[in-house]
Amino acid sequence: MSVILKLENINYSYIDGGMKRTILKDCSFEFEEGKFYTILGPSGSGKTTLLSIIAGLDTPESGTFYYEGIDVKKMGLTKYRRNKMAIVFQQYNLINYLTGYENVLLAMTETDNPIPKNKKGVAYALLEKFGIVKTKADRLVSKLSGGEQQRVAIARALGSNVDLIFADEPTGNLDTATEEEIIRIFKQLTEDFGKTVIVVTHSNAVSRFSDHRLKLENGQLRLMGENE
Repeated sequence: MSVILKLENINYSYIDGGMKRTILKDCSFEFEEGKFYTILGPSGSGKTTLLSIIAGLDTPESGTFYYEGIDVKKMGLTKYRRNKMAIVFQQYNLINYLTGYENVLLAMTETDNPIPKNKKGVAYALLEKFGIVKTKADRLVSKLSGGEQQRVAIARALGSNVDLIFADEPTGNLDTATEEEIIRIFKQLTEDFGKTVIVVTHSNAVSRFSDHRLKLENGQLRLMGENE
């Protein structure tokens, strides 16, 4: 497997009560294409900050990350966000006055990536793939359950035809049964669609579904052992 995302000596800190607190320290890691990763760590360890950095939503103090060997800064963060990655949030971040179908269709129109001409058919097919049948796809997302909204958010991420899909505590608002269904969908993204999926979570149960379990500890990422 080739490396799709490489972190090289990422550093990040902030001022807390007049003191400088370092949460990422020379953080380096290589993510392979087509794999499902989960990142665990205690509250305040910097998991969400790290995800924000590799999603191009925040900037490290120093260090670089590369997409397919290209420095993302040189590529341009706007181009990277539009064409290379998508993010699924705990709060779904859907447009509530649009239907599920319209949310997916909008993502398909906002990327420069090649999209099939039959956008409408593809959008409905993606939603149905994840259990959102047409009658539900045509409802306002505000009328859908939490699990259904998260399925729409995942379909939206796929709609932009990117290779990297990030998720920040995507099951945090869901019950246990729905959580398991959503995590199986993330697994499906790698197995059926060949995507690289990186999920930040506090849940060991969620992490058990991933190909690689990582822990953010002392500002650095490391692979977790089988018995952790």
